[in-house]
Amino acid sequence: MISRRLIQKAEELLKRERGTVYKDPGGRLSICLVYPNTYHVGMSNLGFLGVYGLLNQRADVVCERAFLPEAQELREHKRTGSPLFSLESKRPLNRFDVVAFSVSFENDYLSIPLILELSGIPFFSNERDQRYPLLLLGGVCATANPEPLADVFDLHYIGEAEPALLSMVDVFKNAKSREDFLDEISKVEGFYVPSRYRVIYKEDGTIKERIPLNDAPLVIKKVTLKSIEQAVKQTVFTPETEFSDMLLIEAMRGCVHSCRFCLAGHIYNPPRSRGMDDLKKQIEYAKKIGVRVGLIGPSLSDYKHIKEALSIDGVNFSITSLRANRNTEELVCLFKGKRSISLAPETGNQRLRDLINKKIKDDDILGVAERVFSEDIKNLRLYFMIGLPTETDEDVMDILRLTEKIRRISRKGRITLSVSTFVPKPFTPFQWIRMAEEETVKKRLKLLKDGVKTMDGVTLLHDVPKYAYLQGVLARGDRRLSKFLAVCKNAASWKSVMKEQGLAPEFYLFRDRKKDETLPWDFIDAGVNREYLWQQYQAIL
Repeated sequence: MISRRLIQKAEELLKRERGTVYKDPGGRLSICLVYPNTYHVGMSNLGFLGVYGLLNQRADVVCERAFLPEAQELREHKRTGSPLFSLESKRPLNRFDVVAFSVSFENDYLSIPLILELSGIPFFSNERDQRYPLLLLGGVCATANPEPLADVFDLHYIGEAEPALLSMVDVFKNAKSREDFLDEISKVEGFYVPSRYRVIYKEDGTIKERIPLNDAPLVIKKVTLKSIEQAVKQTVFTPETEFSDMLLIEAMRGCVHSCRFCLAGHIYNPPRSRGMDDLKKQIEYAKKIGVRVGLIGPSLSDYKHIKEALSIDGVNFSITSLRANRNTEELVCLFKGKRSISLAPETGNQRLRDLINKKIKDDDILGVAERVFSEDIKNLRLYFMIGLPTETDEDVMDILRLTEKIRRISRKGRITLSVSTFVPKPFTPFQWIRMAEEETVKKRLKLLKDGVKTMDGVTLLHDVPKYAYLQGVLARGDRRLSKFLAVCKNAASWKSVMKEQGLAPEFYLFRDRKKDETLPWDFIDAGVNREYLWQQYQAIL
């Protein structure tokens, strides 16, 4: 039995949605698409929304959704013993054929054991048989490094969903058994079956060898969409999200700049842009159904149609972070009176910007800031990182000095500094480098906090370093982390839990990897040349 309160809450969410898909499950492959965070967060994710629409394009598939319950609902689940269920049909997750997780952020891994526990689904893949749904992992994290969840999920999808995800459906329907399906799907480009590989480790803990089993391929090639005009589209709208009643349109995918720290700028290349005719069609659709438009892209200042798009009458636009350059200065007037504009200087000085290949200068940042405040835009949000390689206390003080220069331009409006701890990611030149020591990061964060206290109209927001180091472990970890994830109930205690499982956080965080070391994700062909990455890494040392 499912609690009436939980059903009522689900119905309230559904009543506020437009575009929800309802299908009779009879004779169809049933898939529950799960976002391992709350409804508010998951329904703000274009990838999640797009895959929901993509799977439901097939008449022989019914795709429904589930999310991590919020604190109040979680207490109700535990009080009543109610299983986690899908929004649309209220079916428990363990009654679906496939439960597919879309994971964009490593720290959301910790929600997966709880979701499976609430669903009555065993955590490890070797504990599940035909009675349980097949578990599929997709999203950015699966493409970059699926190994920390290798012992959990039966199947991982590597790459962009549009070209090949649906090919799974036919293989599933024709398979005689679960094992037959896994053997067959492992031969399809983009699908990775972890149980078809054995990993052997050296005495020092690094990987000695990956051995394919059952004729599984040695390398898994990332699937890439050729044209962004065939990209997934948002079909569901709700006011209960970060982007309330907004059509999210992906104007660009991939990035021309390839900053050395940026995962998306490497694994989503080559850069692809949406044509103006197609963009206009989607904008007209948004106007027709009465929603705002959110343009998505890694560097929208470089989108060749951006000025023409923003000049369209009768459209309330929202965009992701702009790049500080002359083109952005010209665009700012089109945002007159908007609440906020975001820029990402990343560092406070040119030395570190050159190190990370961020090709902007102080004059670019100051020029855009001047235009922002002259157009009566209320808030300028600036994104910075601390803990970068070779960083010193003086480099961090330069963040404050740059902020002071911006503040002197105008006393109008607010400046928000959003500071995160640098986490080296796979498939970037920093994939071999150690993270800065936690005490060093905390000290430099305090320098920023103390400095901002004396500035009028400046707010500092920052991540919690402890959780950034957890992200570092999960981003570059191996499949031995699955046993840690199985028992880590609280992110605050992650270090002690790792040690209890015989795993050393220092091994994953505080050592430089050697060129000849086999990295956990090296079996993935993400379209990024390893030798090129190594040359870029050597250039910063």
